[in-house]
Amino acid sequence: MLFNLIKPALFALDSETGHRLAIRGLAALPRRGAAAPGGPLAIDVAGLAFPNPVGVAAGFDKDAEVPDALLGLGFGFTEVGSITPLPQAGNPKPRLFRLVEDQAVINRMGFNNGGGAAALARLEARAGRQGIVGVNIGANKDSADRIADYAVMARMMAAHANYLCVNISSPNTPGLRALQDESALTGLLDAVIAARAEAGSAAPIFLKVAPDLEPADIDAIARIAIDKRLGALVVSNTTISRPPLRSHHAGEMGGLSGAPLRDLATQRLRDFRKATGGAIPLVGVGGIATAEHAWARIRAGASLVQLYSAMVYEGPGLGARIVRGLETLMRRDGFASIAEAVGSE
Repeated sequence: MLFNLIKPALFALDSETGHRLAIRGLAALPRRGAAAPGGPLAIDVAGLAFPNPVGVAAGFDKDAEVPDALLGLGFGFTEVGSITPLPQAGNPKPRLFRLVEDQAVINRMGFNNGGGAAALARLEARAGRQGIVGVNIGANKDSADRIADYAVMARMMAAHANYLCVNISSPNTPGLRALQDESALTGLLDAVIAARAEAGSAAPIFLKVAPDLEPADIDAIARIAIDKRLGALVVSNTTISRPPLRSHHAGEMGGLSGAPLRDLATQRLRDFRKATGGAIPLVGVGGIATAEHAWARIRAGASLVQLYSAMVYEGPGLGARIVRGLETLMRRDGFASIAEAVGSE
């Protein structure tokens, strides 16, 4: 109700200013505990006990400012970042656009964040609190050695993250997606795994991939993910493709997310489910705005799902509504657990 009251005022502002106000509003909320483990929607993924499968995608809380506020709203987990070793301003503004007619967002943020040290201090301050918080790690745009940047971030964050998510799929850092190539990806993951070991951590490593992949790329990434024993694949990031759109912002450069991404992201999830043979958990992201969307992604092979763009239009209470709806849908279709439903289509 509160979001519906303030939504017109937020939408009167440019998208990035509105987002900053939303983060400040969440930071001002009274702290509530995270969802208790072991509920009807509980699922174990990569050795972690998720109280429910609905999480917040990276990009919403770039600097780890409000993870506990989001967990207190009923999300089963949240993923902060992307975070780079050094602070960086990102791409020139404007760089975030609401496509209201399409229930979509285009962004070309460019990994803007306050850097690893600032985020680490916030994560250290929440030590001992309940709730699963993943850390999405990236490389600085002007880095001479991007693989070294990922290793730095893994070493820095491994002891303070429930999982690390290696983001090589943002379209807004030139050349970053080249790290999805087979040889580059193998070297990158070896460096991240070694850095995690140096930190004395066993935090699982997730890998976030793009939806704009060829079949050979999908097969190669699947083989590598299984070989490196990754905790999960996050499918998928924003797309550089442009399905038919109605908004006057349709021509903006950057990654497209929200409703127009839904079909592509779902198909890519199915592709990775087939390529991995179910041997590695998948996290479904892209265009999820209702419990029915989340349920369809789970039935297609996702053990977990994540939201972001839909919250721009529906508010941060959307996560709890989807959680309630999932429980109803699970019982309607005769499943005793979320794990039983994964890939059941």
